Amino acid sequence: MQWVSRLFDTRDALVRILLLNLTGVGYLVFGTHGQPDRTQWTLALLAFGAGPVLHRRPLVNLLVQAGLLLVAICLLDDLTINQVGASFALLELTRQARRTRTIWLAAGLLAAVDLVDSIGDPPRRFASGVFGLILEVGVPLLLGLVIRTSQELGQQAEQRAAEQQRRRESEDRAARADERAAIARELHDVVAHHVASMVLRVGVARHVLTDLDPRVHEVFDDVHGTGATALAELRRLVAVLREPGGVRGDAALTAIEPAAVPAALGAAVDRARRAGVTVEAEVDPAVGALDAVRGLAVLRLTQEALTNVARHAGPAARARLAVSVVEGAVHWEVSDDGRGRGPAAVPSGGGHGIIGMRERVEVLGGRLDAGPTGTGWRVRTVLPAATAGTAPGGAAPGGAAPGGAAASAPAPRGTRETPAAPEPA
Repeated sequence: MQWVSRLFDTRDALVRILLLNLTGVGYLVFGTHGQPDRTQWTLALLAFGAGPVLHRRPLVNLLVQAGLLLVAICLLDDLTINQVGASFALLELTRQARRTRTIWLAAGLLAAVDLVDSIGDPPRRFASGVFGLILEVGVPLLLGLVIRTSQELGQQAEQRAAEQQRRRESEDRAARADERAAIARELHDVVAHHVASMVLRVGVARHVLTDLDPRVHEVFDDVHGTGATALAELRRLVAVLREPGGVRGDAALTAIEPAAVPAALGAAVDRARRAGVTVEAEVDPAVGALDAVRGLAVLRLTQEALTNVARHAGPAARARLAVSVVEGAVHWEVSDDGRGRGPAAVPSGGGHGIIGMRERVEVLGGRLDAGPTGTGWRVRTVLPAATAGTAPGGAAPGGAAPGGAAASAPAPRGTRETPAAPEPA
């Protein structure tokens, strides 16, 4: 009975009444025996006009139609138009009434009006009039109750589905909260502890070993600064994991001040240069006006890509970083010539750098393109302009890679996918 419910949708009540009126006009013009008189046309037009005007007030419409039917019983021989109008008004009232008592009182009123025509008739003819109530009152009443029940069942099913969806979302949130708590414990108890130990030992070595080559001291300073920054970011990440209430989506586990993004990118480039990589950087100053989430994404992508250049293209490779903002979208690319000295051996199995980069880009609505270019390697993407529909953690689809590149990229060369060391923000 779903099709019946859709046919009698509340939003289409006016359309149904107009179609019924059109049918009534056709009956008056072509279906009656003889020419309808002025009284019949008057009562029909009143019924036709009351339906559209009172379609939002079904009880008042029923009373008007019942009154017109009563007048027609007293004045006319052909009651078809007014009977159909009153029956249809009862159907609409049955479907829309808030209380069932209103429905039964309205049905009783219409039955009493229909029986007025049978008062004083012989018993056999009176019984025939009572039997006719099945068609005039019983059918619209039954159909209205069926539609009403079907609509109520549909609403209940929608409510149950919504409750189940809310329950699943609540369970998912609880599971994610537990997972965050477990990750936070591991980071705090294992990773942060060892990083703090390394930073402490390097700091001691800097003060104890005073007669070393200045270049060694520079390396110690670099390692100590990197470790201290990594420790600070780990602590911030642990805090966010334990209390993620202020974080919008999984893409925003940490944040960075937008104005600090250009300096952070410069630090990442300097780090790669100190490792021996020749880096040409073209950074649009507009990146300093990005939102915190996309700014952090650009920084992390740059760190990962330059670290991969140093590890896989070799410390004497030439790399190019290009970051620009065009109409709010961030165009990012890192490429290298692959001509550095052979990199140190990397354990087999590879890492998850490219996978992590792709996930970070996709969650912001972009698509990552990574693959070989001649003797080198190139990674590029476009992060779409931030809008109300592309919030972190719920990115809108459709971010295209530069030049219309497809999302699927060639397999990373060797073990290119290695995590990048964190840079100072």
